[in-house]
Amino acid sequence: MKALIKRAFVILPAVLLEAAIVLLLFMFLDHWAVFIEAAFRIIGLLCILFVVSYRSEGAYKVLWLLFFAAFPIPAALAYLLWGNKRTVQPITGKIEQAQKELLEGAASDNTPNPEKAEGQNSGDKAAQQAQLVTELRKSQPELYDKRIGESLAYVSKLTGSSLRPASGTEYYPLGEDCWQAMLEEMKTAEKYVYLEYFIVEDGLMWQAMTDIMAEKVKEGVDVRLIYDDMGSLATFTRKDRKKLDSIGVKWIAFNQLKFITGTLNNRSHRKMLIIDGRTAFSGGINLADEYINRRERFGHWKDIGFRITGPAVDNFLYMFVSFWNACSPDKVPRDIFDADFKAAEKTDGMVLSYYDSPGYRDPVSNNFFIEMLGNSSEYAWFYTPYLMLGDTLLDAFVRAAERGVDVRIITPGIPDKKLVFRMTRSFYLPLLRAGVRIFEYTPGFVHAKASLYDGGVCTIGTVNLDYRSLYLHFENNSIFWNSSIHEKLQADYLETQSKCREITLENMKRNIFGILLDGILRIFSPLC
Repeated sequence: MKALIKRAFVILPAVLLEAAIVLLLFMFLDHWAVFIEAAFRIIGLLCILFVVSYRSEGAYKVLWLLFFAAFPIPAALAYLLWGNKRTVQPITGKIEQAQKELLEGAASDNTPNPEKAEGQNSGDKAAQQAQLVTELRKSQPELYDKRIGESLAYVSKLTGSSLRPASGTEYYPLGEDCWQAMLEEMKTAEKYVYLEYFIVEDGLMWQAMTDIMAEKVKEGVDVRLIYDDMGSLATFTRKDRKKLDSIGVKWIAFNQLKFITGTLNNRSHRKMLIIDGRTAFSGGINLADEYINRRERFGHWKDIGFRITGPAVDNFLYMFVSFWNACSPDKVPRDIFDADFKAAEKTDGMVLSYYDSPGYRDPVSNNFFIEMLGNSSEYAWFYTPYLMLGDTLLDAFVRAAERGVDVRIITPGIPDKKLVFRMTRSFYLPLLRAGVRIFEYTPGFVHAKASLYDGGVCTIGTVNLDYRSLYLHFENNSIFWNSSIHEKLQADYLETQSKCREITLENMKRNIFGILLDGILRIFSPLC
């Protein structure tokens, strides 16, 4: 509901402008009203033709077409402000400039390559993809799968992140387990502690972390925090920021809400903790007490996280530094990437950690899920708190299940947003009819975001299966290949499933009013 209210706040000026124009027509321009209305209709038609021809998700197009039909001029203005990839360029331009500066004078092979597909010619793209596939084949030839290699190469090509070995990995089936490990690792920091989270809120979790940060700053450790300004709007106050200032922690608010701009919806939903370039934590966990079940909201909070060590941490460091240097004049120095950490003789698989951006040519995570659903021959399992799929991803789920792949989805049993939960349920029927198994977590709310496939591939990150995560937000996701995390995630998934109720077609019987309501909710799902 909050998301709809915020979006309504954005659309309200356009509606008021339409009303003002209509009033003006009746009061002052009645002799010209027919011609002006015809001009409005022509402009609306041109906008419709542009949206239809633009490469985008079908559900998103339908929503804009409805707006164009009802409010031609305000809808056109709104589309120019918020409805296309060009609106995010003020943010992505700064990030790309920061990445370019990091590359200049690079003295280490540790720095990932930030070049995006848009900045490369076709020969460069093909060479980069071929190189990654070759590295995959050489690293573990007995486990190499050509289709998986091509899918990973696609992600690498679009995001500039590299597939890297992990010296060690650890999986945490609950937020409280991950938090305790984060505290212990923060205590060992000698050079820097970098944090980036969507939500930061004062409480037991945050107090324990700031106590360690204060001690580390006294020891000369560089401690920096990025939080999303909208995500923490109601939870991270001026008093909290002053406390960080007082203990010497540097901070920035990502994409500050100073006015209604075209970047309003482009939030940083990323979550990561990097310590000395040797350890990184990530997953679905924000820095608030419900994520560690120290405050009960919507029943038991099921979230997951992981820790990696070794060369695979480099991508996380690069992700953080790129965003920090894009937003702050107090730059992280380039030589932070020059540290030489010796890789362990034995590695725990390969990891491709990347960030997704609304400015990329393609919706990377969305397309990767489609690829993996198409690659799978045995199973494809998903954790997600929200299920609002675009047409292409919905079709991928349906096709995989109809091929006989064991496709499962775990969603919350107790919702955090009732309207969004109803929207999630509106997508159940076509999935169930195709044979997808859907489970709702009866003890409470599932906030975990993960997927698991045969072939030794799994993902854990911040990406929800909804339009905002897949198309509008900055997200981070990690793809694990032949890692022990695959087995641990699989065991945890089955354990969680045992606490769920399975939804069947019999549970989804609806009358005509329910069918109509679900249809309306499906149309407006890109708003949530």
